Amino acid sequence: MRAFLEGFASVCCHVTSAPSAEELRIPYENCDNLADYLSLQRAAQVQVQAQTKTQTQAPAQQTPQMSLLKFLAINALELSAPATPHLLQQQQTKPQGWMQLSGHPESIVPTSTGIVRKRIVGIDDSEVHAYRMICQEPQTAQIVPAYFGMREMQSQHYIELQDLLAGFKDPCVMDIKMGCRTFLESEVSNATLRPDLYQKMLAVDASAPTAAEHEARAITKLRYMLFRESLSSSHTKGFRIEALRLRGRPPVKDLKTCRSSEQISQTIEQFLAARKSVQKELLKRLKHMRLVVEQSAFFNRHEIVGSSIFIVYDDERVGAWLIDFAKCRQLPAHMSVNHRSAWTSGNREEGLLKGMDELIHAFEEVYARNGGHRSCLKI
Repeated sequence: MRAFLEGFASVCCHVTSAPSAEELRIPYENCDNLADYLSLQRAAQVQVQAQTKTQTQAPAQQTPQMSLLKFLAINALELSAPATPHLLQQQQTKPQGWMQLSGHPESIVPTSTGIVRKRIVGIDDSEVHAYRMICQEPQTAQIVPAYFGMREMQSQHYIELQDLLAGFKDPCVMDIKMGCRTFLESEVSNATLRPDLYQKMLAVDASAPTAAEHEARAITKLRYMLFRESLSSSHTKGFRIEALRLRGRPPVKDLKTCRSSEQISQTIEQFLAARKSVQKELLKRLKHMRLVVEQSAFFNRHEIVGSSIFIVYDDERVGAWLIDFAKCRQLPAHMSVNHRSAWTSGNREEGLLKGMDELIHAFEEVYARNGGHRSCLKI
């Protein structure tokens, strides 16, 4: 830890211009506490943002703080809007143990009946379509949260889903965003050069823009999104660990920079706590999930962007589900995807199965070496 702190102090004290990502990188191998590592990484990023602001006169970026007061339930990412104030007032008293690991904090409303309500745009929402189609495939329905239908409340529409933490006691939880591409092609179709995205890139890594981009002082949204994916393991491995929570500990939410094979293995190893039975059961479930996706007509006909694998276990139970279909899109009749091929514009591949392959491999490596004397990070 001492070497870790000295490394961070060196970055902050001796850099006179915005450092590159490599110059900023805190030595992960010197850390014995992942939470401290993440905190200092964030502090280093703030340092870079401040220096970049001074050099570019860019407006400061404000990052909203997320509450850690209540425990995790079901994850919901990239939602379109928060729940209505009226509904939130009705749900001020939330079930004991509730907390949302990631996503918009007001977009999912828990109940006391083992159900969560997730806000959707309307009856034609992509997620409604996805769950209705999945329900027609009994095997596929087993790997996602149970779907109980749609409800309209105060002119707002919600889907009702299984609370995946119902029945678990103080569990360990991990949220893993799947895919090499976590944005829709329609989101990056506009080729307009945007100065705001150029400034955002500079704030993260001042050396990232090309000479032409520096000259234009602007980049496209596609360029920015690909840059953002490259900061995590999404681009290379087809998945990234978004967040996790260990028993009796607050959630660790900022794990997007955990991207090397060694970092990922150490994080998984600490999460599983050398519990062979849990590791074996999770591998079984993940392999079953992959097989179902490979054989599913639904997945063959749909682009699956931004979905997550939600893993939870306690002393008695283990669970793993594929969640969040807000960015699921049906393919044209003449198209199909294998979820493993590299993405090129127009082919609609997103790397879901590639990510599952890599994730299973990472879990297998941890399982194979479990019981040895190799040290792992403490969270």
